[in-house]
Amino acid sequence: MIVGLVVACEVAFWVLLAAGLAVRYLLRMPRTGLALLLCEPLLEVVLFAVTAVDLRHGAAPDWRHGLAAVYIGFTVGLGHSTIAWADARFAHRFAGGPPPVRPPRYGRARALHEWKVAGRWILACAVALALLQAAAWYVGGDGDTGSLRAWQHRMLAVIGINLVIAASYTLFPKRERPR
Repeated sequence: MIVGLVVACEVAFWVLLAAGLAVRYLLRMPRTGLALLLCEPLLEVVLFAVTAVDLRHGAAPDWRHGLAAVYIGFTVGLGHSTIAWADARFAHRFAGGPPPVRPPRYGRARALHEWKVAGRWILACAVALALLQAAAWYVGGDGDTGSLRAWQHRMLAVIGINLVIAASYTLFPKRERPR
């Protein structure tokens, strides 16, 4: 049930995003489009509540509960930037907006961009880590929380990978080739 709800939340995220942008730009109803976009966090609240109720009713914490926590964390950390990315492209394509800004390709500006991206991923992982820890505490010492701990290790690995990528752009900046 939890996996199906995670999939449903992901599908609903993209449906709400497309509907919000279509209403905002194609139907020229920016407030209604914004209202649809602001419904996005409700998906995570529902997923959080269902997962908590499932655990409270004695379900053994397993990878599905970890997946729900990670999904919520990633939506919190990456959802806003995903919406902004789609909004810029939709506005350009359908509403005569300016072309989307491309990330810098070289030097210090690229390193700064990579640190911002890493910051979003680290936020996503930190939220997931906190939710996983809260789930482990919620279950208590009687339950087997090994699968939740495994998800926590994965989140720490994702943080490490993002730090290495951002640091590599800082320590070894890509330089523009002379023409």
